Amino acid sequence: MNARINFYGSDLAMKVAKYFNSAGKAIAESGLPAATQELVRIRASQINGCGFCLDMHTKDAAAAGETRQRINLVGAWREATVYTDAERAALELAEEGTRLADGSGVSDETWANAAKHFDEEQLAALVGMIALINAYNRLNVITRMPAGDYVPGQFA
Repeated sequence: MNARINFYGSDLAMKVAKYFNSAGKAIAESGLPAATQELVRIRASQINGCGFCLDMHTKDAAAAGETRQRINLVGAWREATVYTDAERAALELAEEGTRLADGSGVSDETWANAAKHFDEEQLAALVGMIALINAYNRLNVITRMPAGDYVPGQFA
């Protein structure tokens, strides 16, 4: 499969990417655990069908030491015993924050559960990350960015 356009090759796209990447760097440097960040990116990308981001974030997670079992079970996190309660809360928030059109948005129960596990700074990082990965997913799905060739750390 070929990309429809090389979105990241245009001057305008590079300006957009610069701001997206700055937001991503702020989130990465937050107090939100790195493992939680990757699990949430993977789950949102699964929901959105973004092969490019799935390729990237599963490989980056593995390179950072995440286990194959935890990476493989993200799509079935409710039935898996390998995630902490905090990770489960983050994954639930990611799902509801990604599937906004499927229901009434993020429920009060989901938000309260996340707030039990994360402080305000971490919640801000989590919300920002969910929004950002959804934006990246949309850019890549719309332009049909092909998956499979990503090298861990390629965009670090």
